[in-house]
Amino acid sequence: MSAIPEVRDQSDSYALLDLIQGAVITQALSVAAKLGIADVLADGPLSAADIAARVGSDATATHRILRALAGHGVFAIRPDGLIEQSPLSDKLRDDAPDSMRGFALLMNHPLLWEEWGQLFTTVETGEPNLPKLRGMGALDFFHATPEYAAVFFHAFGKLSESETDPILAAYDFSQFNTVVDVIAGRGNLLAGILKQSPNVKGVLYDSEVATVDSPSLFEAAGVADRLTIEHGGYLDKLPTGGDAYLFKHIIHDFSEADAITALRNAREAIGPDGKLLVIEYVLPENGEHHLGNTIDLWLMLMLGAQDRTLAQYTELFAKAGFKVTRAVPTSAPISVIEAIPA
Repeated sequence: MSAIPEVRDQSDSYALLDLIQGAVITQALSVAAKLGIADVLADGPLSAADIAARVGSDATATHRILRALAGHGVFAIRPDGLIEQSPLSDKLRDDAPDSMRGFALLMNHPLLWEEWGQLFTTVETGEPNLPKLRGMGALDFFHATPEYAAVFFHAFGKLSESETDPILAAYDFSQFNTVVDVIAGRGNLLAGILKQSPNVKGVLYDSEVATVDSPSLFEAAGVADRLTIEHGGYLDKLPTGGDAYLFKHIIHDFSEADAITALRNAREAIGPDGKLLVIEYVLPENGEHHLGNTIDLWLMLMLGAQDRTLAQYTELFAKAGFKVTRAVPTSAPISVIEAIPA
């Protein structure tokens, strides 16, 4: 009789294989988002054939892609075979609160896949590879490829909007007289702050192009009478008179030298009793899973910039004349890092 082979525990291998095939799930999610499958399921369960008829896809292929996604909790297959929405797939709806459809579409863009194919070179050299791949910096490349830029900024804009309510719930902005939101874009967060805190005034600071639609946003929020818009660039001197200077997902876009310059500009503008508020991903020290760890790879690849741990932010702020007082976590994977003039 032949010996019975020893059964090896292969669970770790298959768990790793599941991670390795993450790119397959990324593509499947992107296809589901592009077809709008979550949107057609908003009114209730449907068969794969009915879904395919509504979105213009092949019925068998549609069933197979939804079966794969259901195994990851995106969509669900009922005992009768109908496909129904799940909490995760609901966020692929275009009109869902905190929708991630835009990000799913971005992750399928061929230019993005081409960029991520350069990660090895970035890790090997320690330098961002997008400028080498494109022959220009990220912002110049976005100007040269407006279709890609629209997909990219829509995705990250939606992600940023999803963070507004968690920030407002976690941090009390009513303690301030005037909040200066630096490089704020349209100003969604500042509009939320002013709406929540009726005694606070706001200064929206960004380029003229970035703020062209801002007046209508603040008028719709009913707070336009407490808003001032001032124009300037990333590393220019900042408006004075604020007792809170807010940087949301800005400092992590800079090299260390530029980050220190931006923070020193805030140090010059801020009053002695003012506060610096930097809203960023604060990376855990112990390597645990955190969204910021993957966003950090984006920054490394594209800009040569980085997300940081609290200790690293504390050290960075000290170089610009600030002392960190606390980091306030939110229900989103971001924190409000509060600092005062040292």
